[in-house]
Formats: sequence, C-alpha cells, structure tokens
Amino acid sequence: MEICEKGQPITFVEHGTPAEKAGILRGDVLFRINDTPVLDLVDYEHLTARRALKLDLTRQGEPIVVTLFKGEYEPLGLCFETTLMSRMMTCRNHCVFCFIDQMPKGVRSSLNVKDDDWRMSFIMGNYVTLTNVNDREFQRIIDRRVSPLYVSVHATDPAIRTKIMRNPTAGRIMERLSALKTAGLRFHAQIVLCRGLNDGDVLMRSLSDLSSLAPACASVAIVPVGVTKYREGLTELGTFDTAQSAAVIDAIEPLQREYLERFGTRLVFLSDEWYLNADRALPEPEAYEEYEQIENGVGLLRMFEEDLRYALEDREKRRTPGRFSIAGGTAAYPFFRDLYRTLEPFGIATDLHPIPNRWFGGNVHVAGLVTGSDLLTELSGKALSDPLLIPKNMLRETEDVFLDGMTLADVESALGVSIRTFADGTELISCLFEE
Repeated sequence: MEICEKGQPITFVEHGTPAEKAGILRGDVLFRINDTPVLDLVDYEHLTARRALKLDLTRQGEPIVVTLFKGEYEPLGLCFETTLMSRMMTCRNHCVFCFIDQMPKGVRSSLNVKDDDWRMSFIMGNYVTLTNVNDREFQRIIDRRVSPLYVSVHATDPAIRTKIMRNPTAGRIMERLSALKTAGLRFHAQIVLCRGLNDGDVLMRSLSDLSSLAPACASVAIVPVGVTKYREGLTELGTFDTAQSAAVIDAIEPLQREYLERFGTRLVFLSDEWYLNADRALPEPEAYEEYEQIENGVGLLRMFEEDLRYALEDREKRRTPGRFSIAGGTAAYPFFRDLYRTLEPFGIATDLHPIPNRWFGGNVHVAGLVTGSDLLTELSGKALSDPLLIPKNMLRETEDVFLDGMTLADVESALGVSIRTFADGTELISCLFEE
C-alpha cells in the first residue's frame, strides 16, 4: 500500500459510529480514503459522504486497510487534532487598507493573525482573496464543489487590484471567478472602497465585470475603508465625507434597480455605514433581500430593528417602569435614539451613551470596535443603570474580553455596575422586560 507523506492522527473515535464499529482506534493515522489522500477537512467531508469506504491507515506505524459501509452522508465518527486537519493558510498580500496593519503595538497575538484560507471561507463565511491559491489548489476547490465562497475582490482591473494588494498574483481575479462560474459554483463578493483608488470608474468596471458573472456572483457588498490613527509609514488613504458617501449611494441605487430587473436581485448592496455617513435614511428591510451580506454590515441595523419590533409584538407594558443605560458606537447613535423611543409606551426609558473610539481613533465609529478603556473614559462618573447594557460584539467571541485586553469584570469593577450583553434586538427586549 502506498502511503502519502503526511497522515491525519485520529484523536477520538465517537461511540456507536461506523468508524468505531469498523474497529478504527484512537491513535490510528488516516492517510487515504478510497485511494485519495486526505489533505484536510474539505477532502475528509467530501470523501466520507459516500456509502462504501476504504480507509488506508497506520496503527503503531504498520499499514492497515479498513473497509466499511454506512449511510450516505452519515458521519464517519473520527476526530482529529485540528478542525481544518491542516495549518491555516495565511495572507500573502500587503493590502494598502489592511486593518491588522493599523493595530496598535502590544495587542494580543490573535489580533495580528492574517488568515486567507478558502476553506474557512466555505465553512465560516470568511472573506478570502484567492491570491495564495496555486492552480493545483484552485482545481481542488472546483473538484470538491466548494460553494459558495466569499471573495474579497476590491477591483477587477488587474493593475488596480495588484496595486491595492501589492501582490503580483492579484490580477488573476476575473480568471478565477469566471472558472467558478463555468464549474457551476457560486460566490459572494466584497469591495472595500478607498477614495481615489478603486472608486468612480474603477468601481463601475468592477460591478460590470461581476454582474456579467451572475448568478454565479450571488451578491456584492461595498463597504467604506476603515482607517485608524495607527498608520505611520502606511499608504495614505482617502476616506468618504458626507457628500462623497451620498454620491456613492446615488451611483449604486440606479444599478440596484437595473439588476433587480435583469437578475431578480439587486446584486450590489451598500453597508449601513454609507447611509449613516451620508445622513440618509436606511433602505427598507426588503431592500436587503435575504441579508446575505450581513457580516459586512449590510442591513445589520434593519435586521436589529426587525428583531426588536417582532419581539415587542406580544409584550405588555412593564409593571414597573424602568430606565436603562445602553452604550454603543457613535455612528448609529441617531438610528438607535429614534428606534428606542418606540419603547416608551412599554414603560421603558433609555439613556444612550455613544462611545467615541479613542483607542483606534481615525474614522472608526462602530460599536464592535469599542474597547473597555473607551467605555471607562466616557462613562466613569456618570449615573448609570445597573445593569449597563452593551452589544455583545464589543467582546471577543466566546470570551469576556474587549479588543484592548480589558475584561468585562475589569470594566464592571471600575464603573461599579454589572454589565449585560445583547446580540440582537430580541435579546435586548428580553433584558429590558426583566422585572
């Protein structure tokens, strides 16, 4: 039996699964399934979807072969050292707007990781550039039917994209995206817009090129570049003021109407920041269709509002009127100020505290980048409700830690109040109606 160079050590075999019944043991090392090397999780999931399997393994260094039959798509029952079953692919670009390059010194190491892994794009919806994928690996994407992918495009003009990413392989983006369409695969696209670099005619070309790939191109999100105060030695970037943000909206909305007529979808969507920056009302909920670009902040506020209003439908007025302090970013303050007025007939008053982002500075105004030190600077000495309410995205996922390393307990102790977090409008209503 031919064994490939690197195997996948098995760390656990789940009870009652086909793998256990076939006699596979913890400590065995998996190399091939049906004579195909298992490079990572994508290979494993693709190959184990079949009913009849032949597994090439080693046990204590000796080759063994296990054959088994199982239900189609029934989990095999093996666990491995890492989720991906391989190292994460990191970014090889040097994008002029890279947010990680704009981090202050001394942040925890996880904040400086530049992942650019197409497998995480498929599994988690992370945006990737495809610049670190050679032709052989790209063919594996097609062979494994990986769809949809989430692709950071930024510009389809080869020279402009190469200039933005400072990577000579960046110019092949339309070749790669066209190949996905030919293979019957789908992708969602992202454009981070920088004034004077990939806006204007460059943006219009990008949208024309991407629309030519519909319906394989399922959606395009346009977000404004984020700039922090930590840009010493970095490329100077142009941001968008009120009038310029309005001009972007005015250029995109006619295209949305055209694409809706042609494709049955608006295809191109603007993040909420454009409307906040332009001091314009957000589009109605139906304009966001299936909210497929929610992770880019496209429709995030409307979805929050819909959740909140739905959660209010069966509520009665609080037995005891309550007053609550809610902290958030500065960008959406007018939106939430108006939205929370709908709570007053239910006996709920709110004190909103827009928190300026001193830690990042620049034009960073969203709640998800507010830090513990920002909260303390703005709220220390103020009369606050107990609990103080904050959006959950201020904290690291699964941990009570802010971006600056302060813990939730640190901030609670300094402010002298407890803190409750909410992920959406439904959770906020649950907090507000607790008597």
